[in-house]
Amino acid sequence: MLLNYKQQGEGAPLIILHGLLGTMDNWGGQIKVLSQHFQVIAVDLRNHGHSPHSDDMSYALMADDIVELIDHLGFSKVNIIGHSMGGKTAMQLALNHPERIDQLIVVDISPIEYPPHHANVFEGLYSIDLATLTSRNEASKQLAQYVDDHGTRAFLLKNLYRTADNTFAWLMNLDALYNQYDNICAAPNGNPFNAEVLFVKGELSDYMLPAHRDAVLKLFPQARYKVVMGSGHNPHAEKPADFSKIALNHLNKGRH
Repeated sequence: MLLNYKQQGEGAPLIILHGLLGTMDNWGGQIKVLSQHFQVIAVDLRNHGHSPHSDDMSYALMADDIVELIDHLGFSKVNIIGHSMGGKTAMQLALNHPERIDQLIVVDISPIEYPPHHANVFEGLYSIDLATLTSRNEASKQLAQYVDDHGTRAFLLKNLYRTADNTFAWLMNLDALYNQYDNICAAPNGNPFNAEVLFVKGELSDYMLPAHRDAVLKLFPQARYKVVMGSGHNPHAEKPADFSKIALNHLNKGRH
């Protein structure tokens, strides 16, 4: 499956992988900064954005998608930043194909199986009647019955687009994401990745906890940590300058 991607900048390749229900556009601000130093390849993961849809979804498959893209672009090794679900994809890629990784940054996710915690989001998205929908504002009002936070609703509704016949549709493959949700919650697995990995945690987020330390070190024995103060689960968007500084310091340290 050749994923949808965009390239910007010059230099060593840096692939960016978004989280669940996101797209490459969620990283627009970081792409602008990072592409001043690297050739940034922003990606829509399978069943997201403008990438192909599939009924199947697992971290092994998603890692293979990235290998296919790396081969398509003609790179032997790449730097990768992965956030949340994209972070798990990046971890699985490192475990399966360590020879393809130069520097790896994992953003606010641990290599563990997470309990289901998107039930209200899926229920809310399915509650929106696309056939009768007339505006994004109307969609937001319908979704607000299930998702309180305005910022989260705005993030989710970036997946909404108008079709050629002026009706609304979802960019993402909502059915596949719902049906494959157990696989999305699953942990990456494989033999340890013995190179250095930077884990970036949002201070206020509960996605990375001290209780995850053993699971991290089992698979990534050279893990390092940085905390973005005052940030939740999306430090790249909530504290963009702080995140860019941390990412560039790590990526530049590994350049020869």
